[in-house]
Amino acid sequence: MNLKPRILQIIPTLDRAGAEKQMSLLARGLPRDEFDVQVCALTRGGPLSADLLGAGIPLTVIGKRWRIDPQAYWRLKRYVARLRPDLIHTWLFAANAYGHAAGRACGVKCHLAGQRCVDPWKGCIELAIDRYIGRHCSGVVVNSPGVRDFYVRHGLPAEKIRVIPNGVPPAGRTNTTRRQLLAELGLPGESRLIGAVGRLWPQKRIKDAIWAADLLKVIRDDVHLLIIGDGPHRDRLRKFRDQVVIRDKVHFLGRRADVLRMIPHFDVLWSTSGYEGQSNAIMEAMSAGVPVVATDIPGTRDLVVGESTGYLVPIGDRAAVARCTNKLLDDAELAARFGRAGRERMAKQFCVEKMIARYVELYRELLG
Repeated sequence: MNLKPRILQIIPTLDRAGAEKQMSLLARGLPRDEFDVQVCALTRGGPLSADLLGAGIPLTVIGKRWRIDPQAYWRLKRYVARLRPDLIHTWLFAANAYGHAAGRACGVKCHLAGQRCVDPWKGCIELAIDRYIGRHCSGVVVNSPGVRDFYVRHGLPAEKIRVIPNGVPPAGRTNTTRRQLLAELGLPGESRLIGAVGRLWPQKRIKDAIWAADLLKVIRDDVHLLIIGDGPHRDRLRKFRDQVVIRDKVHFLGRRADVLRMIPHFDVLWSTSGYEGQSNAIMEAMSAGVPVVATDIPGTRDLVVGESTGYLVPIGDRAAVARCTNKLLDDAELAARFGRAGRERMAKQFCVEKMIARYVELYRELLG
């Protein structure tokens, strides 16, 4: 008989995105002698499936097809009834809603809901569902004070919310040299690389990054912006790049599995987002010793210390992005100092071990 508490992690997909990376790190890092860990992808699997299966974690894909999918709910309910978890931990809106309903129907007493981002896209219906879940679940975990404040303002009970910051592994060694990477990309050997990593949709304000690259092009000829990721705005962003005649300096690399191999060779990482939870791309860059120029928003403000690990600029201020980046490119000592400070900050305050330990403490508390 298995006497270990069974923890079921439910998340919409297993793509290489922020919440998915954090769930995978947590599931693989939870102590197996204390917890029986299972993972359920509500909609589809993805690249992180291999990491979970390689770690010996059972994985189930429900196959939700539509926003409201009764058949997917019944499949999830049957799965939960068969699995009989002691605690369900859900991540993001769809998993929170479907997982909470299935857990209640099956008599699961502990449900931990996960809110991962400031979500201005949510309307009255979504926020009403969030409030209902917040009142009836065992607890709500968020990854930054900014996310907590957003949901408290929208009616979730503050006493149920626990802040557990994201964790980032130490940057691994890369066998690719800068010269090799530039050759792969077809760029000149003296190129300076700016990275922008994320989904290509309105939240990320990638158009601001392209504009800032255009401003930099006026004052220097060696800067290349690498946009890594895919999404619904890809084609219109490429069209915009071509309209401002900067195809030679802005490169869309698409979705890539080797981002961590490339990040150490960035001279600067840009994050031009209008809102975030707690950016994995920023954390990975700082862990690799790369200085950051980012918008001054909740979540990001918790990671980047202005004038110490990078620069924080107002949302939409493309000139400030270009100006701060030019400072870093012109001052190697300043860039190196910011990089060292960022690496140290990630290692001390945002390591994976601390993140996992905080979840273990919360699980123990909820399970009594």
